[in-house]
Amino acid sequence: MTTYTEIAKRIANIIISPASAIGLIDGVLSVPQDLGYLAYGYFDTDSRFTRETERFRLINAIRFGILQNENFIRMIEIVLEKFSQYVSEDKRDDIYAKTGASVVGRAITNSFVSKKIATTLAQRISLMISIRGGVLGNFLLAGGMAERSLYRSKSLKSSDPDIYYELRKKDYDFLYFLVEPALKPFIEALRVRRTQGSTAFTQIIELVENEVGDGG
Repeated sequence: MTTYTEIAKRIANIIISPASAIGLIDGVLSVPQDLGYLAYGYFDTDSRFTRETERFRLINAIRFGILQNENFIRMIEIVLEKFSQYVSEDKRDDIYAKTGASVVGRAITNSFVSKKIATTLAQRISLMISIRGGVLGNFLLAGGMAERSLYRSKSLKSSDPDIYYELRKKDYDFLYFLVEPALKPFIEALRVRRTQGSTAFTQIIELVENEVGDGG
């Protein structure tokens, strides 16, 4: 079971240095993982109809430009903004001040931090796609990666429905698996709030503040 301290440490590390999350997503475009999901999807006959329906949604999302870089950035920002909205303004200012960020204008500072993290992660995903060779749209529609996108979307719906439905408005739930390892601590903190209450969430935020103050 993940402890509050573990969640806080990972959040603090990403706030202090968004580049620290890069290693978490480098393994996302993994051929073995794709093959595993492809095999699983082949034998998972119970959800085949649902997955085919979702696949049509995925195809349409790609057709209408979901794979443009700004959509990756916006998807990440949505999760971070959801997290930030439950952090008090005073706590948010304290945390950002300890990172060296200006606190002149809370909304501007909050947006800047979210954008910095989102841009760093999105650029890495683009680079990894380039290294793997090819166009993401082709990969996403081909076999295992499509299955992985569909299954991780389904998993997010089950574990964190509030985040899922927020992302689904723009079909961003299909992109989620690409940055899931990096966003996981923020998602876990929101899950703690939903299942254990705001007091527990506040404890995590206080730990984040301490970690940021100590340099992560």
